[in-house]
Amino acid sequence: MNDSTGTKPSSVQIVRHTADLGQQIRAHRKQQGLRIDDAAALNNVSVDLLSRLENGAGGVRTDKLFAVLDGLGLALVIAPKDHDFLKHLPRDAA
Repeated sequence: MNDSTGTKPSSVQIVRHTADLGQQIRAHRKQQGLRIDDAAALNNVSVDLLSRLENGAGGVRTDKLFAVLDGLGLALVIAPKDHDFLKHLPRDAA
C-alpha cells in the first residue's frame, strides 16, 4: 500500500541513510492511520522530532529513535552485510 508520498512500507529493508529510516517510519505511521501529532503524543516525543525523523534529518537522540520505533511496532536489526538473511531480501530492498 502506497501512502501519499509514494512510499511503500516493506516488511524488511536495508537502511543505508537516515532518509530510508524516515520513509519507513512515515509509512508505518500512516499505515496505522495516525496523524503525525497523534503519533508524536503516543510516543512521548515532539511533532518536530518525529517530523525530523520522517524527513531523514540527523541529530535525533537514539533513545527517542528507539521510542518511536517501539511505539510504531518496528524494530532495528543489526546484521553483517554478508549475512544470509540479507541475501534473501527482495532486490529493491538490497
